[in-house]
Amino acid sequence: MSGRSDKIVPLAVKIVVSGGLGVGKTTFIGAISEIEPLDTEAAITQVSVGVDSLEGVEAKTTTTVALDFGRITLDPTIALYLFGTPGQDRFSFLWDDLVEGALGTVVLVDTRRIEDCFPAVDYFESQGAPFVLAVNRFDGAERFDVDEVREALGLGADVPVLECDARERGSVRDVLGALMDRVIGVRATPRRRTAALSR
Repeated sequence: MSGRSDKIVPLAVKIVVSGGLGVGKTTFIGAISEIEPLDTEAAITQVSVGVDSLEGVEAKTTTTVALDFGRITLDPTIALYLFGTPGQDRFSFLWDDLVEGALGTVVLVDTRRIEDCFPAVDYFESQGAPFVLAVNRFDGAERFDVDEVREALGLGADVPVLECDARERGSVRDVLGALMDRVIGVRATPRRRTAALSR
C-alpha cells in the first residue's frame, strides 16, 4: 500500500466579482457558492452619508467593506474561488490585492445606476484582465438590450455582455461559464499567433 492518496486535488482558480455599490456581488457569490460564503457586510451608518450614494438603492442597509468569498467546484479538476470587491470608491484601494492572481473578472451592472460600474470597467480594462459584463436584472428596473448597455459603456465587441439574475444559481453559473470561455479565448490567442508565425 502506497502512502499516496489517489484523491484528485482540483486546480484552484481565482475569479473576481466586481461592480458598484448595491449591484448584487454578495448575492451573486452566495447564489453559487458550495460553502457558506464569507462576507464582510457591515451596517450602512451615518458616516457614509454624503460619501456613498444610495440613490436607486435606498432600501440597502448593509454593504461589503472588505471582500466576499465563495467557492464552486466545476468538476473534479477545477475549483473557482470567488472574491467579491467592495463597491464604494473609498474602498477601491483593496482592489489591487483582491485582483492579484485572478484569472478573470465578472463586472456586475445595475442599469438603474449604470455610471457606478465605470470605475470597475476602467480598472479591469487598464489591467488588461479578461472580464465579462453581467447586467443584473433587478425587479422593476427598466430593461435595456445588452447592445445598448455595451454602447453606453463603450465596450468593444470582444467583451461579452450578458443578462443575469444574481439570485439564481443557474444564471450565475451561465455568467461564470461565459467568463471561463472568455479566459480560454484570451489565453489561446497568443498561442495561435505563435503557431501562425512559425509556419
